[in-house]
Amino acid sequence: MKIHIKNGRLIDPKNGVDAVQDIFIAAGRIHMIGKTPTNFKANRVIDAQGLVVCPGLIDLSVRLREPGLEYKATLESEMEATVSGGITSLACPPDTDPPLDEPGLVEMLKYRAMNLNLAHVYPIGALTQGLRGERLTEMAELNDAGCVVFGQSEVPLTNLRVMMQAMRYASTFGFSVWLRPQDASLTSDGVAHDGEITTRLGLPSVPVCAETIALSNILLLTKETGVNLHLCRLSSAEGLNMVRAAKQQGLPVTCDVSINHLHLSDMDIDFFDSNCHMMPPLRSAGDRDALRSCLQDGTIDAVCSDHSPVDEDAKLLPFGESEVGATGVELLLPLTLKWSMEMRVPLVTALEKITVKPAKILGINAGHLSTGAAADVCIFDPEEYWTVATAAIKSQGKNTPFLGMELPGKVKYTVINGHVVYED
Repeated sequence: MKIHIKNGRLIDPKNGVDAVQDIFIAAGRIHMIGKTPTNFKANRVIDAQGLVVCPGLIDLSVRLREPGLEYKATLESEMEATVSGGITSLACPPDTDPPLDEPGLVEMLKYRAMNLNLAHVYPIGALTQGLRGERLTEMAELNDAGCVVFGQSEVPLTNLRVMMQAMRYASTFGFSVWLRPQDASLTSDGVAHDGEITTRLGLPSVPVCAETIALSNILLLTKETGVNLHLCRLSSAEGLNMVRAAKQQGLPVTCDVSINHLHLSDMDIDFFDSNCHMMPPLRSAGDRDALRSCLQDGTIDAVCSDHSPVDEDAKLLPFGESEVGATGVELLLPLTLKWSMEMRVPLVTALEKITVKPAKILGINAGHLSTGAAADVCIFDPEEYWTVATAAIKSQGKNTPFLGMELPGKVKYTVINGHVVYED
């Protein structure tokens, strides 16, 4: 299959390109950029006049709900939603049922995903057996099965000795450890940020120190073991200050933020909107503004959707009883564009946060449009606005706090391995 993408505004953050250039694709790879190759005859020509052509997006947290949680969503529905959002590679957390702690489960997931011929799936292996925080998994075997990094998903690792052992083991083999800092004893049954809104609504709270105390332990053990650490979904200004200091000390630390936390605060849960029930909880407006600024200055390395489709009935329960999570793969690009416009961040810089930066964190050769690279491409209209509605969401989970909002950025084509897998 040979494809000629012409007249588009090519933006490739890794190579510093932002110009109108043509792309020529052959045999699943970028054959040439700019000048037409000799004797090149395209099977398909895509006119991208007025559109942005960029590397396929890379999402660091997409729950596909398989194996075991198919009543919430299926692999087919979520993969189709993923490519409709311009995402060509994704990391899948290990909190499935059962967790991804056995090579056979990982191989099954990889096989099922590969047969769909949609996005590339990179499973995150469970750091401990059953995510129980007691015994380490066989990381080397899980790596051979297809796990590229290891973590605990939303399950806190409370035993610091086990955490240190896991970090030492991972460091020995060159594996990265992904953790979301949250102290289990301070979180308890909390469902929202510890602030004025939570007090007025009478909801159990999660204080900021639940993040910072856990983060302190994690960073100290990172310094002790030298492991490559990735911090998932930071939510507070204080936590970001600690990460900034750790980076200045030279610790091998990266971090990401959920796209939801860039735009929402605890004010949005007023009237008990269960679509805003997330973990970590939506913090104060000051924390949200700090997240936005730290993404801009590079303290935060990448943005993810934290895609978590939830069964509709589970979101109709009262706020404190409702299930945590929000759908997000189809909103990653529009909400990133919204942040960039509001913060006056150049488009090339904004796209870096959802292409080459997450690729580097994940340790994969993706997120760029270099000659010879895999032809994973997203083509979108930055000027077209669309309304977030249940009918417009392809994911089986329709749960998002952005329902009814008009957002910029409509994906027109998604190309993976040189094949058009989505077309608007």
